[in-house]
Amino acid sequence: MSVFKRAPIAVRREERAAHIFMLPWFLGVIFITLGPMIVSIGLSLTKYRLIGSPKFVGLDNYVKMLSDARLMQSLKVTFLYVIVGVPLALALALLLAVVLNKGVSGLSFYRSVYYLPSLFAGSVAIGVLWRQVFGAQGIINTVAEWFGINSMGHSWVGDPKTAIWTLILLHVWTFGSSMIIFLAGLRQVPQELYEASALDGANKWQQFCHVTVPVLTPIIFFNLVMGIINSFQNFAQAFVVSGGTGGPTDSTLVYALYLYQQAFGSARNMGYTAALGWLLVLIVGVLTGLNFLFSKKWVHYAD
Repeated sequence: MSVFKRAPIAVRREERAAHIFMLPWFLGVIFITLGPMIVSIGLSLTKYRLIGSPKFVGLDNYVKMLSDARLMQSLKVTFLYVIVGVPLALALALLLAVVLNKGVSGLSFYRSVYYLPSLFAGSVAIGVLWRQVFGAQGIINTVAEWFGINSMGHSWVGDPKTAIWTLILLHVWTFGSSMIIFLAGLRQVPQELYEASALDGANKWQQFCHVTVPVLTPIIFFNLVMGIINSFQNFAQAFVVSGGTGGPTDSTLVYALYLYQQAFGSARNMGYTAALGWLLVLIVGVLTGLNFLFSKKWVHYAD
C-alpha cells in the first residue's frame, strides 16, 4: 500500500522538475518571441523614427504600402528570386543526391564539399567574391574570352538585366543542405520497390519517376517549404552584391533588403518597417498554407 501512496508524490516531483527545466524555454518564448511580436504589432500602427515617442497613426502604414513603388519592386524581385531559384536549387540537390547514392567512392568527401557552400553563402566574404567573379574584369568574363565571347568590361552584377540572375545563381549554389536531406531520404527507399519495378520492365528513368520521386515527396515538400521561407528572408547576399542599395535601378532589391533600408537607411521609419515585417509574415504564411493545401494532391506518405 505504501508504494501506491508514494507514487503520486513521485509523479508530482517529476512534473515539478520537468516544469523547472522547461522554464528557460517558456521565458524565451515570452520575452524573446511573443513579446517582440506584440510590440511590433503596436509599432506598425505608429509613426516612429527612433528619436522621440511613437505617434499613433492607425492603419496609415498599411495604406501607404499600396502606393509604395519600391515595395512593389521588391516584391517583384523577391518573387522572381523564389520562383526561379528554389526549384532550380531543389532539382540540382536531388540530382546530385541520386548520383552520390549510387555508391560513389569517397562519399564523405563529396558530401562535405557540396555542403560547404550552404555554410558560407550567407557570409560577407562570399558576397564580395561573387561581385568579383561577375564583375567587369571577373572570372566569368575571362572564361568567356577563352571561347571567343567578347564580354570583357561588362559587369554582370552592374547590369539591371542580369544582376538578379547572379543572385539566383548564388542561391542555387547553396543546394548543399537540401542535398544532404535528399541523400538521407534516398537511403530509406526500400530496395524491394526497385526490384519489383525492374521485374515489370521499368528502366532507370522510369524507376526514378515512379519509385524514387513518389517515395521522396514528403522530403521534397519539406525542402520546398523551407526553401521558400529562407529565400524570402535572404538579405546578406543582396546587401553585399549590391552594396546595400539594391541596385542597379533596384534590380536586386529583395524584400528583406528594402525592409532594412526603411529601418536603418535615411528614412528610419520603424513604424513602417514593423508593418513591412508583418506583411512578410502574411506572405510567407499564405504561401506555406497553400503548399500544405496542395500537398494533399502530390505528397505521398507511407499510409
